[in-house]
Amino acid sequence: MPNRLRLMLGAYGPALFVALFAVGFTLTVLVLAWLEQHGLSQRWIGYSFLFLTLLVFSLVGLFTRTSDVAEYFVAGRRVPAMYSGMSAGTDWLSAASFIGLAGALYQTGYQGLAFVIGWTGGYVLLALLMAPYLRKFGQYTLPDFLAARYGGQSIRLLGALAVILASLIYVVAQVYGVGLITSRFITLQFEIGVYLGLAGVLVCSFLGGMRALMHAQAAQYVILLIAYITPITILSFDRTGIPAPPVLYANAMHQLVALEHQVFNRPEEIAVRALYAERAAHLDNQIQQLPGSLSTERTRLNEKIEWMKSTDASVRDIVQVERERRALPTTPQQAHAQWRNDLKDARRRSEPPVTDLQAFALPEEGHSRANFLALIFCLTIGTASLPHLLIRYYSIASVSQARRSVFWSLFFVALVYLLAPAYAVFVKLEVLQHTIGVPVESLPAWVNAWTKIGLVSIDDINHDRILQWAELTINPDVIVLATPEIAGLPYVISGMVAAGGLAAALSTAEGLLLSITAALSHDIYFKMLRPDASSSWRLIVSKSVMVAVAIMAAAIAVQRPASIVDMVAWAFSLAGAALFPALVLGVFWPRANRAGALAGMISGLAVTLYYIARVKFDSIPLLAWYGIGMDPWFGIDAAAAGVFGVPIGFAVNFLVSLLTRPPGPESQQFIERLRYPRILYNRHIETPGALSRSPDA
Repeated sequence: MPNRLRLMLGAYGPALFVALFAVGFTLTVLVLAWLEQHGLSQRWIGYSFLFLTLLVFSLVGLFTRTSDVAEYFVAGRRVPAMYSGMSAGTDWLSAASFIGLAGALYQTGYQGLAFVIGWTGGYVLLALLMAPYLRKFGQYTLPDFLAARYGGQSIRLLGALAVILASLIYVVAQVYGVGLITSRFITLQFEIGVYLGLAGVLVCSFLGGMRALMHAQAAQYVILLIAYITPITILSFDRTGIPAPPVLYANAMHQLVALEHQVFNRPEEIAVRALYAERAAHLDNQIQQLPGSLSTERTRLNEKIEWMKSTDASVRDIVQVERERRALPTTPQQAHAQWRNDLKDARRRSEPPVTDLQAFALPEEGHSRANFLALIFCLTIGTASLPHLLIRYYSIASVSQARRSVFWSLFFVALVYLLAPAYAVFVKLEVLQHTIGVPVESLPAWVNAWTKIGLVSIDDINHDRILQWAELTINPDVIVLATPEIAGLPYVISGMVAAGGLAAALSTAEGLLLSITAALSHDIYFKMLRPDASSSWRLIVSKSVMVAVAIMAAAIAVQRPASIVDMVAWAFSLAGAALFPALVLGVFWPRANRAGALAGMISGLAVTLYYIARVKFDSIPLLAWYGIGMDPWFGIDAAAAGVFGVPIGFAVNFLVSLLTRPPGPESQQFIERLRYPRILYNRHIETPGALSRSPDA
């Protein structure tokens, strides 16, 4: 009987865990809703969700702690396909998907669909080109594969550095999302929220590694799915009478497009856009006349303030001009960077808004058809190259299970992605109906709440105290988090959405930290510096590195370098340019050699970094002043920089491999064992680590 019970728990344990957690989370939400009805404050509701979320993940880490290297890095290689698919789906549904995707669709319409197409299409590429072969290889990290295929430690080091760079940028985006959620819903300082969220990540990953990660991400998926479905379903029922947002939002789309044409063509909207065009021309003139224009502007504001005081102008108007004077840059370098950003913003506001049935915006704004296709390309390639996704296929029970897990990943991701367009449409409809054209003093409470933390801003350029569409700026990261407030739902729903966003950000951060830790401790420390290190000492180094990397990521995130979606797109481009050509050619082209792989990785990564840096440097005062920045090529934004790096990586890898000595017979045997294991080794197809015993390893 005990053996039978143990077998049943092994087979149905994961499903039982997920079901019990779903019931427990639902009951918690209902209890908090009842307490809200009886006077529980919003702050305590926020604290409750934060505490319970971090507590669950910490308990998972505590109960799954391990000191075994295989358990820590690959969960013992016995994770079933469905459970692994749920975990991978959670890893994939990061803050960019949960928080940023609907916002991208809200802000750019069809342009935002590039994220949906690229991210989901990348999983198909992953299933075809990467997942089965990595499972057959059966080691711990991507640099392990590169070193075994091409030979030598140089490519292991370069692969580890590429993994660290892409994963670090990605984890910064997740940490930024944690700070965003905690600063709004728990009224913590942004910096404190960042470090508090990371504490929960570290307790889980620090103790149990990949083993804990699998269980924690299954629980996190339950939270984020319930949190994502609930508010939009209630909003859909309230507006249409039927709780089916993925089906019925098409009717709301037609209503939205009609309202957009009406609002965007009002005389007052056209007048406001003309004022922004005048501001853009003025800023362009100021930039051209630097440094003299900075002194002229400072003198003008001083004289204006003195004149207003002498004519008994209203205190509100005087305070506004004094605020402009305080915000004035202190050096020509700062003025160049700030005014250039202001110029971009003024030009954007001066253009007619893109309606939701207009597929592409103006090419000069970086939203051209070429940018759309380039972004899809980068996200697809990047998905099949992301280290934190690829290494989890080492942990799956068998090769066939690896393919099935990709299907389950797509299934669990699709449940969320189908709702993102509905969020964008319903929220935009709410904003147009109940916010635009409203006096500034009478705006909904959610506008003031998000304005306080800098994610919503109002610029009353015509001073009529009436809000026009061009005068309102909403950060795309706000859309999902603010939906319950926009729809007037109880605050407990807002807290639940915050918990879902927190789960999405933390789940991905856990996987990314584990990837960075593996690259530093396993590939660099153990494989290159101290091959004789014991298993216990390797785990100590891994955990120490994880803490150091988490602190560094938090230090970068508190600087708020960019939006969540932008940072994630950079990570995808860098991962694709650095790793994808070497991985794909390493599996499917026997002629690829170490020199070609090294040259391809370096050139692809260098071009991608160069493009991102040049396009984004105009926001850094010193570099912008010396003309380091540049305008995008062909209207392609820095988020799609990999469209230049990936082809160059392939081309350089191909040419250098042809011009240099072909790989030895060991490499050929490695590829044959990798691709045709049934022919050569028959029963060894499912043997973990069988391929790692090649002479190249």
